[in-house]
Amino acid sequence: MSPSSTDGSATQAHVEKERDFYRKLLELGQADEIEPFLSDALALIVEISGALRGYVELMSSPDDREPTFWVAHGCEDKDVAEIRGYFSRGVIAEALATGRTISTVSALLDPRFSTSKSVQKNRIEALLCAPVGAAPPVGVVYLQNRAKKGPFPEDDRRRVEAFARHITPFAERLLLRRRRADEADSTRPLRRTLRADGIVGRSAALADVLAQAAAAAPLDITVLLTGTSGTGKTQLARVIHESSRRARGPFVELNCAALPEALLESELFGALPGAHSTAGRKIEGKVAAAEGGTLFLDEIGELKPSGQAKLLQLLQSKEYYPLGGTRPVRADVRVLAATNVDLKVAVQRKEFREDLFYRLQVLPIRLPSLTERREDVALLSEYFCAETCKTHGFPRLQLSVDALCAVEAAEWSGNVRELGHAVEAAAIRAAAEGVAQIERRHLFPPAAGASRPEKGAGAPVEIGPYRGLTFQEATRRFQSALLRDALEENGWNVADAAAKLDLARSHAYRLVRAFDLSRR
Repeated sequence: MSPSSTDGSATQAHVEKERDFYRKLLELGQADEIEPFLSDALALIVEISGALRGYVELMSSPDDREPTFWVAHGCEDKDVAEIRGYFSRGVIAEALATGRTISTVSALLDPRFSTSKSVQKNRIEALLCAPVGAAPPVGVVYLQNRAKKGPFPEDDRRRVEAFARHITPFAERLLLRRRRADEADSTRPLRRTLRADGIVGRSAALADVLAQAAAAAPLDITVLLTGTSGTGKTQLARVIHESSRRARGPFVELNCAALPEALLESELFGALPGAHSTAGRKIEGKVAAAEGGTLFLDEIGELKPSGQAKLLQLLQSKEYYPLGGTRPVRADVRVLAATNVDLKVAVQRKEFREDLFYRLQVLPIRLPSLTERREDVALLSEYFCAETCKTHGFPRLQLSVDALCAVEAAEWSGNVRELGHAVEAAAIRAAAEGVAQIERRHLFPPAAGASRPEKGAGAPVEIGPYRGLTFQEATRRFQSALLRDALEENGWNVADAAAKLDLARSHAYRLVRAFDLSRR
């Protein structure tokens, strides 16, 4: 092959590399959330530069001392804190202060950084660090050490600077979006006092629940959690435990509905050898297992009368008797309980002890249904989608706008639990098809043997049994027909139709879009 053809091939490869780089840069602008945007951005610049380690950080405000969002590549989780600490003191500090790209052939030999203990420990050679944003910068892109020996070439410096310039408007847009979302987040002040990372949502109804949990958490009092099935009572119990002084102690859960009455006493309080036919050795009960921590009694309304009496004694005296024991045992436990039945009604029916009821509900907290916190449905759906992809190793999936409208419009009688299962199933269907987005058809597939609804599902249907349909599909068809009738009667004035149906106008618009309704 002649030298000219070799040069031509190299030039063509260079052009293709530049083309792919800028194409992928443009694709970054499609991100809707800051975290996946940073991950994708860092993966791109690390790949194009051949760096062994990379780091991107953004600050919500130039006045911030610590980055609000950051992501690292090529280092273990245990190393990140040390690496971030070094970055903030050294290279990044200079890049942020000067607004200029920092480049060095070897940090070990560079007098600006060679005295750093981290540089010496990690044997840092070539590095590049470019500020993101005009003065003052909002963040940095940092690359360290190359797969190929030697310094980062001038082409890499040019690409990193171009990369930093191009991601600046994307980053600023996403930061502004997040800032506005945080300002609209009713739960944000409460999350500073609670360890509630697993609680998803920002509605006023959820904020009220978290406010009550924040009041209860530091106090060693009994809390009764109520609400319909699937609203997250167990999860809130964990939040209360982990936000209390007992957080270092165990969190022991016991489902009262799953215990036969004959085993209840030994399961709860333990048993001494010979106490019953199966007690050949000492059995530790759940109260002893929760010593120094929290005992969570789920489905407390299903506790049998004999168990109710013994639990009352524990709450009153802080002592209990193991099965077969003659001496009381002192218990250092906090009791949290949950139920989805109305205990007041159970008391009236003599199915639940009144004195135990009042002992349990020192501070009652009712968890709202999804209908009461409908503005959290989209956030929960996106969270469940991301968790499903992480659990099953799927490529990142997103819910389409149409799918989000559909989940917001649907009725979730099983609340958060039912929504989570529906989104997981939809993600599995979408991943099996190899698509990047979850669509409405993945969330609400037609029932086996049922005819597929026409687009818009607006044809009049009889109000009555919907043979062969799932509950969700039957509900959707009924809602669609009802809304279409109201729109037709009001000349397709959405505000008037919403008023007639006692709906918020914004929710009516979401339903129109979710059901794909259009004027005939």
